[in-house]
Amino acid sequence: MLLMFDLGIFNKKSHVIKFREAIIWTSVWISLGIAFYLFIYFKGDIIHGISSNEDITHKINEYHHSIKMTDDFSTNLKTYRKAISLEYLTGYLIEYALSVDNIFVMILIFLSFGVDPKYYKKVLFWGILGAIVMRFIFIFLSSALIQQFNWILYIFGGLLIITGIRMFIQRNAEEKIETSRHPVVRFSSRYFKIFPRYVNGHFFIFKNKKFLFTPLFLVLLVIEFTDVIFAIDSVPAIFSVTKDPYIIFFSNIFAILGLRSLFFLVSNVMNLFAYLKIGLSVLLVFIGLKMIFHHWLDLIGFSVSHSLYFVLFILLTSILMSVLFPPKNKT
Repeated sequence: MLLMFDLGIFNKKSHVIKFREAIIWTSVWISLGIAFYLFIYFKGDIIHGISSNEDITHKINEYHHSIKMTDDFSTNLKTYRKAISLEYLTGYLIEYALSVDNIFVMILIFLSFGVDPKYYKKVLFWGILGAIVMRFIFIFLSSALIQQFNWILYIFGGLLIITGIRMFIQRNAEEKIETSRHPVVRFSSRYFKIFPRYVNGHFFIFKNKKFLFTPLFLVLLVIEFTDVIFAIDSVPAIFSVTKDPYIIFFSNIFAILGLRSLFFLVSNVMNLFAYLKIGLSVLLVFIGLKMIFHHWLDLIGFSVSHSLYFVLFILLTSILMSVLFPPKNKT
């Protein structure tokens, strides 16, 4: 509903998003994300219909929340709300941070396919709708598997460590996309009828009584494919913070909702993210290690708040280093 309201009321016409507009909309979406944090903080028990100490105990055992129970229900309820709201906020920050790396790839996709900048927002709008559906399936399927096979967390942790190390090694590699060789383009060209050129902002057209997809639809498919690949990293990362699929889903969705405005903001201030890949690689390795050693970390009292502080430290440090010590331009 929020996305439809955005596109249907405020952005009826395709246009190039300027820096000022990107800042305003980024602020709006971040404010909504924070507002939902406050909702969970004060009314988070609504999510699972908590009405007794037994309900709280059941959720603690089911999703492994680090909560110490007392005999007073009111106190336990406040503690429970505070715990899941902190999990949401930490997951939101992790997803939002990892989205920046996704944005760099999206920018590369748009440039490689020669998309007119005024159609970026339309492609991202439909791409985000698809991402919401795919994240929903991926999150709740992963949660169901983890409930049955807890050892999957160790696989997720190992994948995140490998991804973080690979990201650090390839941080300075020149990325490029050969559009004709992209697997999505090759698959679509084989099974779909593709019109050879862009037709304004249309994803498909009728020509000579034939239904044809345009190259803009191929770009949308590539964006969706890219999000699925990134979800393999970002979704397991939030499982290191909480096992509650609803909290994971909410943190993902509110981060994804702000992805379009963040895209246009990042594309204008990319110099502030020169060292972000290093920060994200450290973050992924940290999260992977946390998932593998979660049992021992719980024993020494490593809580969600500690994870939140570490995430903030990594992100702020990488941005601060980018501003204070920007890389020299190669001549």
